[in-house]
Amino acid sequence: MSQRKQPPPESIRRLDTPEGTIFYVLRRKRVKNLNLRVGSGGVAALSIPWNMSQAQAEAFLREKSGWILRHLNRAEAAKPDLLPQPPREVCARLLMEALLRVYPLTRGYGVAFPQLKLRSMKSQRGNCHWAQGYITLNTALCRCPEELRDYVALHELVHFLYHDHGPGFYETMDELMPDWRSRRKTLKGYGAALEAP
Repeated sequence: MSQRKQPPPESIRRLDTPEGTIFYVLRRKRVKNLNLRVGSGGVAALSIPWNMSQAQAEAFLREKSGWILRHLNRAEAAKPDLLPQPPREVCARLLMEALLRVYPLTRGYGVAFPQLKLRSMKSQRGNCHWAQGYITLNTALCRCPEELRDYVALHELVHFLYHDHGPGFYETMDELMPDWRSRRKTLKGYGAALEAP
């Protein structure tokens, strides 16, 4: 007697609706109810119980298609335009200029001008090697506006004073760059730059 084949736990699917085409990730989980998430990237994610059929899932998506497509289009429109990745020598100049712009803010705290290293990194914008006296900045930052490069450069410089993200670190950031939180929020919208530096 042959066993019934179980559907895969996760698959990417396409659904044509009167409102438009929806690309979605279908996930089968130990859940009691449907769970719909709409994020950036033009793809929705739908989690369904193991015993629910794909037809039931698609009926739900068709019912919500107008809402889903509005949110997907809004997320797509909100994505910032990335600058093209410049050659490495241009990138080195742009990141050094950012460091030179913000370094005077920390000089009065006794921070020595650090060596700057460049690296293509998938998940970090930069890091501070305070014991060795250098910072590393992600070359992908060259695809972002100047004020965001300045924010990351200052963030790493302040780590020479505070090696963690404790209260002192944030107090100093507030003092030196009062709008750093809004810059950080804007930078999160440039996440794609980190994925393709």
